Amino acid sequence: MKNNQQLVQINRNFIICFIVSASFSAVIAQLLSEYENQITTTVTIVTGYIIYFGIFAGLFYFDNKNRYKQMKSSLIRKELLSMISSFGLGEIIYLVIRWPSLYYFLEFGIEAYLASLISEMISTICYMITVSVFLRKTKTF
Repeated sequence: MKNNQQLVQINRNFIICFIVSASFSAVIAQLLSEYENQITTTVTIVTGYIIYFGIFAGLFYFDNKNRYKQMKSSLIRKELLSMISSFGLGEIIYLVIRWPSLYYFLEFGIEAYLASLISEMISTICYMITVSVFLRKTKTF
């Protein structure tokens, strides 16, 4: 039960980070809509990453600081390594979907803020599924 609670907590953090990051990314995309689509796409995604991981790191720390105080350091390392691997795989999938889809939507003529939101939603769903499945398969959570 505790493991499922950890997975729910991580997914809750993903959703919070998604909402904030997607909102800021949409604004950035719209502000950069007059630039080349490659520039708009790249800067929008980099901005989203900075916001997303900044918030996620804070949420993860506050959610787990007491839990990690009670764990052996070897278990903490093992869990964090598994999480980093899961997140890394998720990030590869996220980027493989996010950059081309945002660029395509911009090329297609969809308004920049909307293109960013749609692309972010599709890639974040794929990211969350990948990370959740990988964390469960590795029995991290």
